[in-house]
Amino acid sequence: MTRKPPSYGNLTINNLGPRLFPSPSLQRGYPSEGPAWHSDGDRILLNDHISVVEHAIKYHKPLKSIELAGPRRELFFEPSKTTCAIVTCGGLCPGLNDVIRSIVMQAWYGYGCRRILGIPFGYEGLNPAFGHEPIELNPRAVSTIHYFGGTLLGSSRGKQDSTIMANRLEELGVNLLFVIGGDGSQRGAHDLFQEFEKRTHPIAVVGVPKTIDNDLLYMDRSFGYQTAFTSAFQAVISAHTEASGARNGLGLVKLMGRDSGFIACSAALATGEANFVLIPEVPFQLEGEQGLLALVERRLAERKHAVIITAEGAGQNLMAACDLGTDASGNQRYGDIGTFLKDRFSEHFKAKNTELNLKYIDPSYIIRSVPAAPEDRVFCYNLGRHAVHAAMAGKTGMVVARWHHRFVHLPMNLVTSGRRKVDPQGDLWRSVLESTGQPAKMGADVGL
Repeated sequence: MTRKPPSYGNLTINNLGPRLFPSPSLQRGYPSEGPAWHSDGDRILLNDHISVVEHAIKYHKPLKSIELAGPRRELFFEPSKTTCAIVTCGGLCPGLNDVIRSIVMQAWYGYGCRRILGIPFGYEGLNPAFGHEPIELNPRAVSTIHYFGGTLLGSSRGKQDSTIMANRLEELGVNLLFVIGGDGSQRGAHDLFQEFEKRTHPIAVVGVPKTIDNDLLYMDRSFGYQTAFTSAFQAVISAHTEASGARNGLGLVKLMGRDSGFIACSAALATGEANFVLIPEVPFQLEGEQGLLALVERRLAERKHAVIITAEGAGQNLMAACDLGTDASGNQRYGDIGTFLKDRFSEHFKAKNTELNLKYIDPSYIIRSVPAAPEDRVFCYNLGRHAVHAAMAGKTGMVVARWHHRFVHLPMNLVTSGRRKVDPQGDLWRSVLESTGQPAKMGADVGL
């Protein structure tokens, strides 16, 4: 089958202007040539399927490519006169402090920037009405923050007026703004980028994408995700221990994943103890011979214990329809699938006069607030340093990400144009089905 290349829109990264200042690295003995340096012409394919390449060659169409991240020999900003600002937005995620520390260390030691501001409590900190004052950051201030979860700067959800925020950044004399946050935060950053395009004061707006659910487009993974499913691992193991230690024991674990089930899938594969995995991308039914209730009932009759992992966004169609409104970020509030399933299983087995020892575990806030795992720390370090390289070169309206195991620059509006999801026909979901032994369809009327 020939795979036609989809339309990705404009993949060009915006630059503020000509680069007139040599990188300080050239004065410190770094080789002036070599693969560590990059130019804007260094690019990799966005889609590397051979069928896409063959299609483009056959029909004389250009191949979509993205710009490689890395240090540039010439800079747009003069480091000694550059002021940086860092803001963290949205929910907590392992690795926030690691990214903050990386940006500060790279800006201070790598480029010689001596004025680095931390913006408190997300975009609120850029609205004078909230009364937050910026925090002076330096290597000493961030020397140990990577040992702790959360964010040194605090965070908040919700939009602020881009004109007000832009005015505040100009008042502070900021040249580089680093936005660490998810898709909503990056949309806010894109609004700021567009606002600065109208102004004469050049400010580079560079994002470091944050989503614990691993659901942002065009990146191999997002920071915090590996730590999240590593932490979830122990919750699933505990659920299995509880379930196997009781008659008709059922361990039910709810994990993060509003619209994408990556954490649930990875935790199931890592432990090998889950018998059923429920994710938002794959609908299921409770009732009927092939519904979840009957399947669990048969599993308990045969093996005397079972473990279910559910992502928080799974099974929303099963709960009584009601509008729960939206949160401060504009996301639709979801019903609690964990407590819903707990109650339904308890009712089902009670009606059958069958013993059920159900243990329900929801470790979500524990997972969100833990320090980053070692591999995530390395990942966060590289995201932070590449963000500084990009901003100092005058790149703006972009995020730093990893794609095909290379660090790259992506337009903000590309990564916020949709949400990455588990493909029900793909290899990840197939591997989950093979690991759990659950049927591909749970319920007679459910289709994939």
